[in-house]
Amino acid sequence: MLSAEQNELLTRVEGSAPMGQLMRRHWLPACLSDEVALPDCTPLRARLLGEDLVIFRDTEGKLGALAEQCPHRKASLAFGRNEECGLRCLYHGWKFSVDGSVMDMASEPNSERKKNSIKHKAYPIEESGGFIWVYLGPEEDMTTFQPPAWAPSPDVKASVVKIHTHCNWAQVLEGSIDSAHSSSLHSSNMPTAEVENSTATADSWLRPSKDKSPKLEIEMTDYGFQYAALRKPIKNEEKNYYIRTTIFIAPFTVLIPPNTEYKLAQILFPIDDYNTMFYWVAWHPDPKKGISQDEWRRFCAAEVGTDLDENYIRNLNLGNWFKQDRDAMKKGHFTGIKGIPAEDMAMWESMGRIANRSHEILGSSDLSIVKFRHQMLKAVNDFATGEPAIGTKRTNTRHIDLSSFEGIVPKSTDWRALRDTF
Repeated sequence: MLSAEQNELLTRVEGSAPMGQLMRRHWLPACLSDEVALPDCTPLRARLLGEDLVIFRDTEGKLGALAEQCPHRKASLAFGRNEECGLRCLYHGWKFSVDGSVMDMASEPNSERKKNSIKHKAYPIEESGGFIWVYLGPEEDMTTFQPPAWAPSPDVKASVVKIHTHCNWAQVLEGSIDSAHSSSLHSSNMPTAEVENSTATADSWLRPSKDKSPKLEIEMTDYGFQYAALRKPIKNEEKNYYIRTTIFIAPFTVLIPPNTEYKLAQILFPIDDYNTMFYWVAWHPDPKKGISQDEWRRFCAAEVGTDLDENYIRNLNLGNWFKQDRDAMKKGHFTGIKGIPAEDMAMWESMGRIANRSHEILGSSDLSIVKFRHQMLKAVNDFATGEPAIGTKRTNTRHIDLSSFEGIVPKSTDWRALRDTF
């Protein structure tokens, strides 16, 4: 458990909060590429760490990330006209390029000198892996952008589920790195079967183990940590383990165990102190494998227009108790809640907007949770004394070289060397 002071330090990200300042030293996921796909498309509002931005692609296809409020009278540039290589505020016609330069001041006579003396706040921006990434921190601390784990090459197609989650980022991330809960909470979607690996079908991931209490082993790294959940397999449990490894890439990315058809990652990014944008990515470098965007969102019960509104907010929520179906539970469905993400979010959001960690009773299956908290609290304290933000030191580790694993192996196997090979 954590003290109230430690919990505040871990969870708060807005303004001058140390954790938010640490995160600002990383490249941050602002939105999906598909949301600003075309030149002169509708500008998109994005909120990251309590800051409001507007993302747009100009006439020539260049990306821009500007502070949302016009510097003139603070009207929202999300209402603006995206035209002729710039974003024009509707209020008085001031127009800005992707780098924040003032292109026109329609309401000002003799504006040439004035517009050269003003520059609107613009943020560095990159596009990779189906995402638009921005950097909010000081320029002198900006690291070279590196592609995410799911973009080992530009031609690898990633399918992404995006859902607005109404609670703090840390309890969402703790859910992602918690291997033990999947054997219970997701048991209807991940049923036991006589298979060799986690086997993806149209509506489930079959699992070769019925063991609900894994043994955890962990290895700390400079980018976060990796750990293994060791379970008894259905067959030959005396000689073998069923192993699922998880990789935490600080401060907000998790590579979770793959299945036979695609690899999996989650980004749990703070919108502000009380809201998180949940991204779940499925991909595979082999073009014959993977899952399409439509199929992935259907599998996760996260289709925009059906399960989510245009702002990625769920129809299922605490207000309607996630429409939990007790009759389905009596017939064998473990939770009575539709979709793996909704099952998770029911648990996360039921903890409160920011979970109170001072009265928990933790067990051995919570090792990864304990390590996450200790590592991030140490990281934020080190950062406050002038150390580089965790994960930003120059190392030989590229995210595209990291890989989680799942499968049945002899007990003598060193899980640290395991990578998925299919």
